[in-house]
Amino acid sequence: MVSPALILPPEPDERWQLAKQMGVEKAVVHPLEIGDGRTHWTYDDLQGLDNWLTDAGLEFSVLEGSVPISDRVRLGREGRDEDIAVFKQFLRNCGEVGIPVVCYDWMAGVRWARTAAHVESRGGSYVTEFDVEMVRGGPEQFADVTHEDVWEAIEYFLREVTPVAEEAGVKLGLHPDDPPRESLRGTPRIVDSVEAYDRVLDAYDSEYNGVTFCQGNFAAMGADIPAAIERFGDRINFVHFRDVEGDADNFVETWHDDGPTDMLAAMRAYEEHVGEDVPMRPDHVPTMAGEDNSNPGYHTKGRLFAIGYMRGLREQVHADR
Repeated sequence: MVSPALILPPEPDERWQLAKQMGVEKAVVHPLEIGDGRTHWTYDDLQGLDNWLTDAGLEFSVLEGSVPISDRVRLGREGRDEDIAVFKQFLRNCGEVGIPVVCYDWMAGVRWARTAAHVESRGGSYVTEFDVEMVRGGPEQFADVTHEDVWEAIEYFLREVTPVAEEAGVKLGLHPDDPPRESLRGTPRIVDSVEAYDRVLDAYDSEYNGVTFCQGNFAAMGADIPAAIERFGDRINFVHFRDVEGDADNFVETWHDDGPTDMLAAMRAYEEHVGEDVPMRPDHVPTMAGEDNSNPGYHTKGRLFAIGYMRGLREQVHADR
């Protein structure tokens, strides 16, 4: 079963109150998406934020985005062991504080990529777009690295860190490459298909080595969404609820209720196949009237809409039983 969650800033503002007013108790902290460039969390940072959230009646359920994984770890380069040691201590700190899930990615060089942020959608709202033709040319990054180099790097990483995650009680959720292409600007990408996740999960067989099921990316892969949810089942440790129109080379974000995916069927699959109390947050929401689009995909009004839509889908799934 899934539980609604929201990205909240690391300091209280009206978004904390809005979450509680909507009955959302699970907080997802992702500083890069709210304009905070933090890439390192000390134990005291984590403990202080957890205390603050708890006092406000919220649960620190996921830390994502700003986790200490360097490109030399992702590419298997010299010095990775020192960087992996930093990540291990980070996991131990999360475990001490009681943060149950860490979401990470395996995108070196160019990471999340969008080529337009003012694509007009329903009612004059704005959504984002990716078009591979708009990123042609320019200097290549890490062109000397092969796909197998990157596979060796992630398998080595998982063998090293998953036992620490188990000891700490912190589940890992690997986010798909976004966009899920086999390369971007010359850098190989590997987390771009359902089959790729089979190999990731086989690298270390543990519930602590799991999936961040970013639904829009799986849609861009061309995956059957309910079938993929069933396939990964209780290895899904975190969910990004969103949809796109198009494929990995060219797509636009959609309103949650206006994309090609059968969202009710997806919600039914989550409720039937994932583990207990898995956090699900709305992702890449449209920018609505009165919002300045300064942080495309991450303004507030679209999230309020999406939480209501998610709740309605869950209620329908339960009513159908």
